[in-house]
Amino acid sequence: MNSRERILGRVRRALADVPRDDAPYEQAVSRDYVREHGQRSVAETVELLAENLADYRAIVHRTDTGGLAGLIAGLLEKRGAASVLVPPGLDAEWLAATGVTRVADRAESTPAELDRVDSVVTACAVAIAETGTIVLDGSPDQGRRRITLVPDHHICVVRVPGQVVSSVPQGLERLDPARPLTWISGPSATSDIELDRVEGVHGPRTLEVVLVSQGRIGST
Repeated sequence: MNSRERILGRVRRALADVPRDDAPYEQAVSRDYVREHGQRSVAETVELLAENLADYRAIVHRTDTGGLAGLIAGLLEKRGAASVLVPPGLDAEWLAATGVTRVADRAESTPAELDRVDSVVTACAVAIAETGTIVLDGSPDQGRRRITLVPDHHICVVRVPGQVVSSVPQGLERLDPARPLTWISGPSATSDIELDRVEGVHGPRTLEVVLVSQGRIGST
């Protein structure tokens, strides 16, 4: 018997005399909580996202679809990046304007190999305005979780307004809980007991978020 079997055995014994819930899980907890704080237009929701991203020390950029490739190329050049990690499903047009060496997201890549890559570019699954949070779900245009945790520089593209929601409940409705979800609120950071902030401890030191407008953002 291994450790896993021993732990599961203890859990089963502890639950042996616990009656099953009468109500199914999805009905057992009240879901009548507030879904959104206040009433905002689409444009105001996008502005709130940008504000909260910046508050978490992410660097926010804005462009349209036509200017995206040039902007990403400029960000990589300004960073001095010689290599960039590329998820398998990333739109090739996003990197069409840069000559930076592209490194494929491979299952066999070691942490040391990933650490030698300067930057990573991904899309996202959803962006939550009220918390300034970007969520990745491991889709082909986002790649595996570790490619956004090891490199020191992450460029994340958010399609506006289609991928932007106001609140966490609204974001959860768009996500599959069975997928590997990564919730990102600013660059990786931690603080010691004296509240001295250190960035880049368990993720990228620099997070740049590109809000790509894909159409007119209305006021209602």
